This record gives sequence, C-alpha cells and structure tokens, in this order.
Amino acid sequence: MTLRLSVLDQSPIPDGAAPADALAATLELARAADDLGYHRMWVAEHHQTAAFAGTAPEVLVAELLNTTQRLRIGSGGVLLPRYEPLKVAETFRILATLHPDRVDLGIGRAGGHVHDFPHKLAELADLLEAPAPGYRPPQLWLLGAGPASAYTAVTLGLSYAYAHFLRPEHSVPALEIHNARTIEAMAHSALAVRAIVAPTKAAARDLAESYLLWRSRRDLGHDEPLPSPFIARTHRWTTQEKDRADRNRRALIAGTPPEVHDQLAELAKIHGVDEIIVNTLTHDPADRLLTYQLLAEAFHLVPTA
Repeated sequence: MTLRLSVLDQSPIPDGAAPADALAATLELARAADDLGYHRMWVAEHHQTAAFAGTAPEVLVAELLNTTQRLRIGSGGVLLPRYEPLKVAETFRILATLHPDRVDLGIGRAGGHVHDFPHKLAELADLLEAPAPGYRPPQLWLLGAGPASAYTAVTLGLSYAYAHFLRPEHSVPALEIHNARTIEAMAHSALAVRAIVAPTKAAARDLAESYLLWRSRRDLGHDEPLPSPFIARTHRWTTQEKDRADRNRRALIAGTPPEVHDQLAELAKIHGVDEIIVNTLTHDPADRLLTYQLLAEAFHLVPTA
C-alpha cells in the first residue's frame, strides 16, 4: 500500500509576529508542498484566538488554489454549526468549478448550536449531490475525533478524517467503524497526526517543548501565540503545565526523519488508512517547512502531474 502524505495547516502566529506573517507562511508552505509531492493541503477555521490566523478557510482555499498547480486544496474544516448549508454548498461549488477535481470540503462540528449538526450536514450533502447545471461539486469530508462522528460519516457515505492529535485514544475504533461499514466507492479515510521533524533528536525535542508549552498554556486558559524554543527552555514550568505537557506528549510525534517515518507508517497500518494528514506547529515557519521537506525525503514523495 502506497502511503499518501497531506498537510493540515492552521496558520500559526509566532510570538512577536502578525497574522499577515502567518498567512504568508501558509502560502509559502502550500507552494513547497505542491512541489514536494504532497497529496492535499487543508486549512483550518479558528475564531478569536491569538494563536491562529485562519478565520475564513474558504477565502484562504481560494488563494491557495491560485497559488498551487497540483495539490488538492480544502478546509479542515468549515465549522458548519455557524453557517447555513446552502451558503457553504454554493461557495465550495464555485471553488470546485473554477478548479475541477482539486477542491475538498472538510466539515467540523465545533461552534454554534451543535445539536442540529447532523441535520445540517445531511442537508449539505443533499445540496452537493443535487444537480447544479454548470457547477462541479467538491469532495465532502467529515472531520471527527470519536466513534459518533464515524457513524455519522458512514450513515451519509462520506469520507472521514480522524483527528488523532486531539483524541488518539479513540482513533482505532472510530476508523474501524468507518472502514468496515462504508460502502460508497468514493468514500475515503485519513488520519490527521501532529508531528515535528528535525535533523537531530535534540533539535526535534527543542521544537516539541516549544509546542508543548503553548499547548499546556492553551489548555489552562491562556490563549497566546506560539513561544520560541528559547522561551520554552528558560520557562519555569508550573506543576499544572508539566502535567498537561505529559498528557499532550502522547499525541505528538517528534524526532528525526527515520523515526517519524516509521511511526507514521505504523500508525497508517494500525488504522487501516492509506493517507496521513500531517499538522505541524512551530514558532519559526522555517522549522515547520523543514518538517515537511524532511518527511517528503523520508517517504520518497514524487510530484505527479
């Protein structure tokens, strides 16, 4: 089985930088991923946070489609409880019509009133399946982090991406549900993993500690930009921060290219997927880019026309 690698980018804002810098780094990463042989690139939706610049994935998707030539581009994801299904369908139909066979519409359930999410998702799926003369549909994905979302994807015959970096403990049963019960020929599954790759173990550990400090602070209610490795090294960690870091470390893969290659390949085998979507959070965009470059070399990715 050939393992495909893809990118999930959240446009992280480094400490001392501006949202414009983060968005520019996302565009640079997209151009590199296009050249390196990655399969797809998704951008996330976050609101009212100091850490991420991507608040409108449909806008960023349009820019990324114009910036790249080969990559599939999509949302990871649009938070459907915040929107009317018709508007989401029309927006992504236009994107898919302008860029045929390159647009993914990943849907998440966070935000808004989640109790009516299954109904809104079914309505969106129906809208995209209904004939729209002259328009092309995007590929619809459901994003999830538990068995319930897997059942929903199966019910609607949707492709399914599991957020291993949020709840790794439920990833195997959720993907077993989807992979065993999905009968739609066009339905796919993928595992989204948070990873950091560096030339040496020491460098990878340094970058990982920076991420873990940010994540610990966020979990404890402190919404801040991503700190530098220097800040993480000199920071006096509280007991609560250390406890959070130990917990979050289980969902982070960090190491040298051979180490991360083997761990990602093993995760793909365990979960029965042929695609790993890699998410990397570092203070310096150059370190984020290097992760994807080193992974591309480790997996011998080759760009396709």
